[in-house]
Amino acid sequence: MNRGIMRWSPMRDIDRFFEEDFWHGADFVPAVDIYQDKDNVIVETPLAGVDPEKVDISVENDVLTISGSTEEKSEVKKEDYYRKEVRSGSFMRSVILPMAVKAAEAEAHSEKGILKIVLPKAEEAKPKKIEVKVKN
Repeated sequence: MNRGIMRWSPMRDIDRFFEEDFWHGADFVPAVDIYQDKDNVIVETPLAGVDPEKVDISVENDVLTISGSTEEKSEVKKEDYYRKEVRSGSFMRSVILPMAVKAAEAEAHSEKGILKIVLPKAEEAKPKKIEVKVKN
């Protein structure tokens, strides 16, 4: 099943912003970039400040779900400070993948705040070259 990659529409995202379930269950929703090469579907999402060990990634029925939480405590060791903040939150993002993938062979790594997930395409999703035979 090949679903194709949808063209970005800012109006669709603005409409989603006002829907009640846009924020339900998460403090923020990370943006994702999805692209492909010959053998893989690649998903990248910025998760600066999030501990990679607190990120969960799953694929079920060609839907990729990325979720996790973050907690950052900052304390100022000065006298008479006016603010002491604790930043915490959770996130979740699910996207329909544009084609079938081999979820068991997926790999993920984080570098400079960017989470990169590489999902090998299922054999049926890879392009097939068909040789043309000439009949005499």
